[in-house]
Amino acid sequence: MLGENHLLTTDFPEFTDTIKTLCEQDSQFQQENSRYTLLDKEIRELELSNTPISDDEMHKLKHDRSTLKDALYARLKQMPA
Repeated sequence: MLGENHLLTTDFPEFTDTIKTLCEQDSQFQQENSRYTLLDKEIRELELSNTPISDDEMHKLKHDRSTLKDALYARLKQMPA
């Protein structure tokens, strides 16, 4: 769906507390989460504004977002419940 928000807390609400804790205590996680959030926002804005961008460029942005999200999710799953 175009313009859909894919923030970690939106896609993984069961990890909301863990995300908050990691952002406060782990600077690497916080930086990667910030980068992910900015990338998601950029993609959403491009989709909603019909800004000219090639399919290859959009595919790369979405691929980068997906790769980063997978890495962040793996970190979340490693945390004790």
